[in-house]
Amino acid sequence: MINKVELIDWYGGDKAIARAAWTSTSTDVELKTDEQIRDLLVNKLWNNGSGKPHKSPFERGIVEFNITCDTASHIHIIKHRLANVNGQSARYREIKEDNYLLPEDWGNIKISQTDLGSPSDTWIERLKEYSEEGNRLYHECTKDLTPVLGRKRAKESARFFKTYNSQLTLSVMMNMSWFYNFYTLRSDSAAQLEIQEIAIKMLKVIEDIEGNPFKYTLEAFNIKSTKYE
Repeated sequence: MINKVELIDWYGGDKAIARAAWTSTSTDVELKTDEQIRDLLVNKLWNNGSGKPHKSPFERGIVEFNITCDTASHIHIIKHRLANVNGQSARYREIKEDNYLLPEDWGNIKISQTDLGSPSDTWIERLKEYSEEGNRLYHECTKDLTPVLGRKRAKESARFFKTYNSQLTLSVMMNMSWFYNFYTLRSDSAAQLEIQEIAIKMLKVIEDIEGNPFKYTLEAFNIKSTKYE
């Protein structure tokens, strides 16, 4: 299963960001044109010539996602302390879905060491077998540990059989200033490929919101998902 990003909700938008910024001068955003709102966000708040964007108004724009991803990407996401993250727990419930990620770029790369498999075996096939065996052992171990250790301890310790490509679902909420920080770090070529792809999917989801409420915010940030296509 591929890593997925879904939009749950959004709040604010360009107009709310402009309203917050103009509060300091008692300016009524309702009297401003679309072009004046664009000029404020793009040229006066973010790219103001000082080299230090005025970020706080952009905190009035908020996006909320459901992200289903591998464990490695999960760890990258929760490292961002400025994001509000709640994740699916393998401690409080037995994970029934058993989803896992298979890296697309592995293709048909063969296993060269003969004691690890026949020459016709590929690493993607081996990872699939390994993942499915880990899931099977996880459930069997949970079942056998439960009568002895109790359900809670069984679930939290049997998950050691889960492989690193096992997928969990996260609820992630960020304001647009935080999103910019996350996106620039995680879409960078130095980041792991899987988290790069998630960051780009998150941006694409924002771009595709009906009515394009963050059009000028994204222009101010100078980020477009299309440059990665």
